[in-house]
Amino acid sequence: MAHPAPRTYLRTQERTTHRRRTGRRHPLVATLMALPLAVLLLVVFDGWETVTTQASSVGEMLGR
Repeated sequence: MAHPAPRTYLRTQERTTHRRRTGRRHPLVATLMALPLAVLLLVVFDGWETVTTQASSVGEMLGR
């Protein structure tokens, strides 16, 4: 008896791979999509102090 699963799997994999390659988002669009979630996580987990600490560390590393 034949095993149709491998061919079906390959066809499904080709379709999903094709969908991912059809277009790319502009970096600004991706940023605008991720920004609300990032703000929500900052508010929910009270991460403002962590963000300011990291920002100051990066500023010191850059010499500012």
